[in-house]
Amino acid sequence: MATPLAAAKQKLRAAMKQRLSGIPYESVLAQSSQVFEALKEFKPYREAQSISIYLSMPSAEIQTDSLVRHALASGKQVFVPYLHKSPLDTPGTPARVMDMVRLTSLQDYETLQPDRWGIPSINPATVHERKRILGGPDAERSDLATLDLILMPGVAFDVDDMGSIRRLGHGKGFYDFFINRYAAKVSSSRDGPRAPLLYGLALREQLLAADADEAVPMGPYDRKLHGLIVGDGQIKDSIKT
Repeated sequence: MATPLAAAKQKLRAAMKQRLSGIPYESVLAQSSQVFEALKEFKPYREAQSISIYLSMPSAEIQTDSLVRHALASGKQVFVPYLHKSPLDTPGTPARVMDMVRLTSLQDYETLQPDRWGIPSINPATVHERKRILGGPDAERSDLATLDLILMPGVAFDVDDMGSIRRLGHGKGFYDFFINRYAAKVSSSRDGPRAPLLYGLALREQLLAADADEAVPMGPYDRKLHGLIVGDGQIKDSIKT
């Protein structure tokens, strides 16, 4: 039986799925363009040397193709999600986990093939050649592979009573588990890098109104964000994370 928290999350995901299915593709593209233009002038993005960007589904979320191309052309190290079987024996660890792997060039990005959801995906045969954030037995040494900024997708977002931005993901826990593992890696490194900034990218329809009946449910392992870039060009910063 699902816990009350899991049931609340699933109920909101179902409501959002219906809402997002009605958004015209032209609106998704227009909002994606607004997010792209806002990000280009956003200081944390401009100053980031190493950035994680999700590769978008063909619809129902902010499209990131232009952003990936711009980041590569700007000389940033661009890391994208890679899902794989968990190498961890820790109880409670998901069977599949996420790491971030580096794109080597624009040409490399353009060779990625879509998966069954239409998302451009890393070929597992190339992973051993790539720099990875968390690394693994088949990875290039990645002691120096760190992130300044993570741009995250989500199903829904809202702002809580304390001014913090909350995110509802797709339910697999990939981002929260990755971020918690990466935070542990950063904190265990003496004089190491700071934890990355976490910013969501959202269509207007994905940001729940303050007076809405719905609210994003949060569990103990769910991460609040530093901010959110919305499809109308707004950049919302958390008062507290």
